Amino acid sequence: MPPALSIVALDDDADFRQYIAGVLETDGHDVRTVATGEDFVAACQQRLPELVLLDMKMGHDSGASVLEDLRKRWPKLAVIIVTGYPTLDSMRQTFKQDVFDYLAKPFSILELRRSLAQAASSLNLGQRPQDMLRLELGRQIRLARTDKGLTLKELSEISGVSVSQLSSIERGAHLPSLESLVAIATALQQAPSAWLKSAGL
Repeated sequence: MPPALSIVALDDDADFRQYIAGVLETDGHDVRTVATGEDFVAACQQRLPELVLLDMKMGHDSGASVLEDLRKRWPKLAVIIVTGYPTLDSMRQTFKQDVFDYLAKPFSILELRRSLAQAASSLNLGQRPQDMLRLELGRQIRLARTDKGLTLKELSEISGVSVSQLSSIERGAHLPSLESLVAIATALQQAPSAWLKSAGL
């Protein structure tokens, strides 16, 4: 079973919305269902989910245009496409927009659970906020350091933070203290606020 996730499902079929909400809530997920692209954007703006289930074939809204808008607003949001009429061309187009998976209706509960579990595992979803913060800060620091062509030892010398501590922070094993974070960011000429923002804070 995947960890509990925050999910928004967009589908114009009321029966499907009721079904998917019932199944996912039983599995412990926090699920919100919406019927239109407008309601979808409003739900995400109110509280961004970790994952989106998006129907591609809807009467009023085109799933493709919703996906395009979604990618502009939230480029890293995990998306699983659900559709009753998959075509090779539509699958190709959606995967170009960084879609995690594609489920053809009718799909089994097992298939849905498997897809959610794979997304959670691959994208580090369903974690506590402090776990996500730790991993994202480590990733941002590692990227900034490698971008500047610095070794851990060199960054340690500039920042005053020990090599073992830096290594642990970059691996996401430990959360840096505020003092260490500022020292590392200053050494790398980065704004720690940008790192925190990318971690969703």
